[in-house]
Amino acid sequence: MDGSSGRRRLIVNADDFGFSNSVNQAVIRAHREGILTTASLMVNEPGFAQAVQWAKENPGLGVGLHLTLAHGQSALPPEAIPGLVTARGEFSGNPFAAGMNYFFRRGLRRQLRAEIHAQFEKFHSTGLTLDHVNGHLHLHLHPAILGILMEDAGQLGVKRMRLTRDCLARSRKMSRGRWLYRISHAAIFEWLSRRARGRLDRRHIRYARITFGLLQDARVDEDYVLKLLPELPPGDAELYAHPSLGEFRHELDALISPSVKEKVNQLGIQLIRYQDLAAEVPG
Repeated sequence: MDGSSGRRRLIVNADDFGFSNSVNQAVIRAHREGILTTASLMVNEPGFAQAVQWAKENPGLGVGLHLTLAHGQSALPPEAIPGLVTARGEFSGNPFAAGMNYFFRRGLRRQLRAEIHAQFEKFHSTGLTLDHVNGHLHLHLHPAILGILMEDAGQLGVKRMRLTRDCLARSRKMSRGRWLYRISHAAIFEWLSRRARGRLDRRHIRYARITFGLLQDARVDEDYVLKLLPELPPGDAELYAHPSLGEFRHELDALISPSVKEKVNQLGIQLIRYQDLAAEVPG
């Protein structure tokens, strides 16, 4: 997946595109004025139609599917997936509980598959090119969900996916505090990504080898990004954020910062989308 011959290439992604007008405005601004190259679309949230329209007006923005199976709305009606959502079509707001439910209740796999297909169908109905796939709260790496995605990858059009793994050692250089969160998430997602990597490789699904932002827990600010850029390893990496005009304004500010843009140029970092990822290199 990493055939860039020592060059440093970076995908800069915004999660939660389509969640609200505030998020949508921040995403488009970060793309037009800053370093943002891709965004992950939530197809069942209030800002969906607006996000699709604005994405079509900005064709340089790579748009992927932010598959939502916790803390969000379903594509299918509640009666079709009663084991997954409330009567109002809402997934569990507790991702840990949802994950345990999906793992141990094998009878839910049929409902999960139906909902996953419905979200892909809704994305494809927009006419947008599927730049990548990832999951809200990274549930795309959950063993049950990943299994469905891999079994049905050809049918769903899955060609590129986020492999969520951050580097704890680098994180220690760039920010402090929240060590329980950072250590636990680094360990959990290192394990999940190791399990997923072979399956992605066998299906020739492309991915960036490292994903920054996980250990920041919505604290991707200008200071962090300026410290991260010189630390980027050779090859393809992803930095993801949650820019908005409200709660996460600091993440928007980081992505449009003149200092950040200058640092990217100074270091010769190439900004890319998932669809630009290097072809697999044997060995």
